[in-house]
Amino acid sequence: MKKIAFALAALVMAACSAPQAQDYAAYVNPKIGTGGHGHVFVGANVPFGLVQLGPTSIPQTWDWCSGYHDSDNTVIGFSHMHLSGTGIGDLFDITVMPTIGPTTPARGTESDPQSGAWSYADRSKEVCEPGYYSVPLERYGIVAELTATSRVGFHRYTFPASDDAKLLFDMENGGCWDHVTDTDFEVVKDENGQVKALGGYRFSTGWAKNQKVFFWAEFSRPAQDFSVKENVASDREQRNLKPIYGYLSLGNTTEGEQVLVKVALSPVSVEGAKANMAAELPGWDFEATKANARTAWNKELGKIQIKTEDADKRTVFYTALYHTMIAPSAFNDVDGQYRGSDDIVRQGNFQNYTTFSLWDTYRAAHPLMTLIHPEKMNDMVATLYHIYKEQGDLPVWHLMGNETDCMVGNPGLIVFADAVVKGFRAGLTDEEILEAMTVTATTPDRGQDLRMQYGYIPADLYHESVANDMEYAIADGALANCADFLGKADVAAEYRERSHSYRHFWDPELQFMRGRKVDGKFTEPFDPIYSRHETSDYTEGTGWQYLWLVPQDVDGLVNLFGSKEATLAKLDGLFEAPDHVEGENASPDISGLIGQYAHGNEPSHHTIYLYSMLGAPEKAAARLHQVYEEMYFNDVEGLAGNEDVGQMSAWYVLSAMGFYQVEPACPRFWFGLPLFPEMSVQVSGGTFTIKADGPLDGHIASVKLNGKPYDKPYIEYADIIAGGTLEYSLQK
Repeated sequence: MKKIAFALAALVMAACSAPQAQDYAAYVNPKIGTGGHGHVFVGANVPFGLVQLGPTSIPQTWDWCSGYHDSDNTVIGFSHMHLSGTGIGDLFDITVMPTIGPTTPARGTESDPQSGAWSYADRSKEVCEPGYYSVPLERYGIVAELTATSRVGFHRYTFPASDDAKLLFDMENGGCWDHVTDTDFEVVKDENGQVKALGGYRFSTGWAKNQKVFFWAEFSRPAQDFSVKENVASDREQRNLKPIYGYLSLGNTTEGEQVLVKVALSPVSVEGAKANMAAELPGWDFEATKANARTAWNKELGKIQIKTEDADKRTVFYTALYHTMIAPSAFNDVDGQYRGSDDIVRQGNFQNYTTFSLWDTYRAAHPLMTLIHPEKMNDMVATLYHIYKEQGDLPVWHLMGNETDCMVGNPGLIVFADAVVKGFRAGLTDEEILEAMTVTATTPDRGQDLRMQYGYIPADLYHESVANDMEYAIADGALANCADFLGKADVAAEYRERSHSYRHFWDPELQFMRGRKVDGKFTEPFDPIYSRHETSDYTEGTGWQYLWLVPQDVDGLVNLFGSKEATLAKLDGLFEAPDHVEGENASPDISGLIGQYAHGNEPSHHTIYLYSMLGAPEKAAARLHQVYEEMYFNDVEGLAGNEDVGQMSAWYVLSAMGFYQVEPACPRFWFGLPLFPEMSVQVSGGTFTIKADGPLDGHIASVKLNGKPYDKPYIEYADIIAGGTLEYSLQK
């Protein structure tokens, strides 16, 4: 493996250019996933940009984690940072709202249409496109238009005739669980005493405990004045009467007058934000900026080209691809400075990123990136490594330079190891790579201390013990594979043995993975379809779903069942089990059920491919076809669960190619079922073409690679990125 990866390193670094003949952005429907529990971002951004500029609504409950839901058309303003597809809300930093007439600076409530400065949006005239968003604000008769660069949000507001036009800068209202802790405004006036620019910062605590966002804003016309409102006394002592709202008074506007606003962000300083604007958006050409954003999206979306006569499937596919590129997000200034995990500003020689939903994205989103975004992968590795150096271990769920420790296991280790075995190492030595992984794997927190003490995590000492331990075991398997790649056989042997800790939970009588207490006894009672959110033995899952979470040791799982035939029979039972979950406080994340297979949440995402690994590819194909048809469609409720920062969509994009990476840090992709008759994927070695001949609701009967018969049930990463042609012959 090591020799292959090193030989391919030069290919991987080649630029991934894509033909621009098609307007791929025209196939994207950003509203997919805005209903139900998709939680997707709607607004203007560019691929992997720091800025996600879009509307924020009044509600702050679970289905508004992105700030937007199809069921609601309230707008408190246009915020410059949003999450996409998460189950926890945060960000919404630096919100701008155009107004006319007297208003009260506050979030407001829908029960009182005159409260706050919010407005209903006219969704019948809403425009949502990659890199552009527009909507009329009914309360004010103002049309809002938004576009963006990586670090700058660009607003264009068309006002009615008014003698009291304003721009409200809202520093109070973050996202859901976020609370402001400190703010400041810096007003810059011209020689006539009018306001020409505005700087400042917003510090807050929430999901990320120590968020720091700096901004610099400029305006196409000077403002008469800028006034602030300080927060009133409250139970949040840390707010300490800081300016939380600022009104920029524009005075008179004529009918149809357009006012442009540019707002640059920085994680470092106001000066950094100002420099970001100067570098990325020095002028005032809104249409050119909008066109550039679309070009950026077309470049990335064009890395995969499909042939299909099904317009809805085309839209679902390119929307999914679009959703995979909202994050990770840039988290540095144009000069390379960034704020580290220890709150120290550093000078980086790499593109630093944030918004790592790693428990979700290690499964498909990051493996997909290694195929279609190789030019970004060394920066990803460098980011992960610097997080390790700054906080002492590889990240779990990293947001705005903060470790949230959200979810379980060591998912950052898996992503790090997988990148390394594919030839991405950001100049790191073998010793640096091993140190980052082994230190992370032995950090005595989040249940790992108990696992190292007892050999497994006891259920009576730690909630979600089975899920935590099994995810740690997957990470240990990734570490072992990476150690083998680096030629460290002793380290590989140690962590491969640790990756078998899941076997402690095996109940040979019931044939499920069950919580085990310190005394060795299983927890009682046990029901494989029962869930209790955050306090059972499983994380967002049931006993049926966690039975299969052993991608690092499928042969070991087969040995527990006794044979492949017995394993397949039990796997059939997963899809035939009751399609509901018991429990008064069952996890809402368990969705998209086919029996007890839950496509709406990540622990199930590899499970169908176990059929291929167990020698029953026709069963894998049948279930994959069912998921394609039932779980993804061109509608606001077109996702089976949370988008989870691109993972739900990455599963679809990767599976559409006819294969999926199951094993951690093992660069092979197991065959499933292609979705289209032909796909062309731009990879580091050129173009990898995938052709499917036969019924797309059938199964793979035979395979050819570069014109020659191919008899493996998987394809190697090295063969994909070298370019060439993969041909599937399908039959019923």
